[in-house]
Amino acid sequence: RRLFFDTHALVCLLEENGFTTQQSEVIVSALVKIMDTNLDMIYKDMVTKVQQEISLQQVMSHIGGVKKDMIILEKSEFSALRSENEKIKLELQQIKKQVTDEITKVRADNKLNLNLEKSRVKELHAQQDRALTQTDRKIDTEVADLKTMLETHKLDNIKYLAGSIFTCLTVALGFYRLWI
Repeated sequence: RRLFFDTHALVCLLEENGFTTQQSEVIVSALVKIMDTNLDMIYKDMVTKVQQEISLQQVMSHIGGVKKDMIILEKSEFSALRSENEKIKLELQQIKKQVTDEITKVRADNKLNLNLEKSRVKELHAQQDRALTQTDRKIDTEVADLKTMLETHKLDNIKYLAGSIFTCLTVALGFYRLWI
């Protein structure tokens, strides 16, 4: 260790101000011991560059793991949404097919009374339109709910990512401040 002041000059200064040589040397020796003790305490609290790099790598690997988890979660939610939409499409096609079959049966069975048949077909079309409208509304509502949930998850992930970045920056600035 290097001392940041001239001990001999301090001994001479103390002797000029009335201290004996032995007293001056004892005072300077005590100051040197105090400084060594303080420097030991400071060095013990400091972080080495290697330790700082290891901590930074650990934080970066943790952030990478969180990113991977976010991507997996996002993909699984999208695939679930797509499969649900496919199921609903299949159900709609089955409903359309059933309605079409029913209309065909009604027409074949009731050709004698054309006016009655027309009113029944209109009624069936109205029911079909209501069913399709209700199904479309249900689909639109579920899609909107899923989009809202997805946006909420995205915002939460952005918050956590921003918090992690600010935490890393705070730790880095703390290390930087201790280092300097």
